[in-house]
Formats: sequence, C-alpha cells, structure tokens
Amino acid sequence: MIGEMLAVLLPILLIIGIIFMLLGSLGLLRFPDVYTRLHAGTKCTTFGSIFICVSIIIYGLYRWVADSDVNGSVIAFHTGIALVAILLTNPTGAHAIARAAHRSGVKPFGAVVDDLQGKDTAVEPKAAKKKTVGKKEAKK
Repeated sequence: MIGEMLAVLLPILLIIGIIFMLLGSLGLLRFPDVYTRLHAGTKCTTFGSIFICVSIIIYGLYRWVADSDVNGSVIAFHTGIALVAILLTNPTGAHAIARAAHRSGVKPFGAVVDDLQGKDTAVEPKAAKKKTVGKKEAKK
C-alpha cells in the first residue's frame, strides 16, 4: 500500500524539483542583470533542492523501515544535513554577491529608484569630537 503511494509520490517530487532547477537555469540565461539572475538562481535552486532532497529522504526512510536496510537511514540523514546546508548557504551567498555587486557600482537594469543610492554603506569609526575652546576656557 505505502509502496504504491511512494511509487507515485517520489517521481512527482523529483519532477517538480527538476522543473524548478530548469527554470532557474533558464532565468540565469535570460535575465538582464546580476540581481535578477541571482534571484532566479537562488530561489529556483533552493526550491528544486528541497523537493529533490525530500524525495530522497522519504525513499531512504522507506528503505530503512520496510526493508530494514540501515543504508536507507544513512542516506536520509546525510541528505537532511545537505538540505540544511543548502538552505543556510544559498541565500547567504546570494546576499553577499548582491551586496558586493551593489558596492562595486553595478546598477540594476531598468531600475527607476535605487533606495540604497546615496547612502554611505561603508562602516567608519566614530571620529573623536574636537573640543572647541570657548572664550571662557581661553581666559583660564
């Protein structure tokens, strides 16, 4: 019973993941600038990875429970760790690339308003305030 459901569910999850991956690669080819390409690449590969990893985890757990195959639990555990790593590093890396592109002066294609333009994004140490000598202090 569960085997027949998994025979339908797992290919559906894999196909959804592959479609997300293909849409991400198409976005990398078609979008005009680094910001939209990053958006397409990170969103689609993250969602594609989620669906593919979930299908592998389900398959590994099924093999572990139904066939008493210890390797199924190892596959499920390692895939879960890889999924967590992808979920943490993919958006962080995209943010770092976008920030570096913005700081180096790459303009978004067709942008009307750049909210970050004109803001000083460099972190400067607070300058020590100079003491001004007033008339009263000068007389002492």
